[in-house]
Amino acid sequence: MLIAEGLTKRYGTRRTLDGFGLEVAPGEIVGLIGHNGAGKTTFVEIVTGLVRPDAGRLRIGGHDALRAGRAARRLLGVAPQELALYQRVTVGENLRLFAGLAGLRGRRRDTEIDRVLDELRLTALADRLVGTLSGGQRRRAQVATAMVASPPLLLLDEVTAGADPESRSALLTAVRTRAEAGAAILYTTHYLPELVDLDATLALARAGRVIARGTQSELTRQLPGELRVAFADPAEPELRLPTTNPGADLATLLASGRTPVSVEVHHPSLDDLYRSLEAAAPRKDGASHDGTA
Repeated sequence: MLIAEGLTKRYGTRRTLDGFGLEVAPGEIVGLIGHNGAGKTTFVEIVTGLVRPDAGRLRIGGHDALRAGRAARRLLGVAPQELALYQRVTVGENLRLFAGLAGLRGRRRDTEIDRVLDELRLTALADRLVGTLSGGQRRRAQVATAMVASPPLLLLDEVTAGADPESRSALLTAVRTRAEAGAAILYTTHYLPELVDLDATLALARAGRVIARGTQSELTRQLPGELRVAFADPAEPELRLPTTNPGADLATLLASGRTPVSVEVHHPSLDDLYRSLEAAAPRKDGASHDGTA
């Protein structure tokens, strides 16, 4: 549904994208992660048509998004990181506007609005002015505007930032539901546990390109875990041992004659993957033009 190949973008002497490539298939949630300066924001701006790349290709639903942008972006629903709602009108009025811009009319429009209000637990808030909502409620309303026309590609940028637990739960449930219905979803976040909850595949960006791509299990398989063994000896109450084979390492430790009081195996996590790839990838000059790419 989304195919980016070799995207590059410069701002003066600073290169924000340097051969950026990424694919998102129907029914897939891709978690795009990376520190500030990795290229995430610039890539999002290119997909949404706000910025043109200097080189590379971008296809959305079979359309060349750099030449036939209007046709391509009819397939795209966007919830940006910065809130983009009309504050002095109601949630329902915002949704009617966005549904109309997507080409929905009459009964179909009303049906889609009712569905997305229910999906994001907003039905009771439909007649509330957006400016009176909590931060989490506004986040849900913004995602509702992206989902209201059921686009086959969703771009969700830090949509749970500042959200309360209820809103976070509603948002993640809605994202999973849309993926199960066949939508391709590009999901950017700094909160890595969300990607585990969403069972997302991962794309880790660094210095303007994707440096790792796959499932969490595929990407963490070769990382060492940690064997944490506690002893009654106050001189050395705990031993932490990097390991790729915790069973064998524990057996060796027990053979030494020391008796543990507890044993814990820490398996590699997304945070461990993130740190290992960040440490291994070569740094390059050229930060984002806005400092947040």
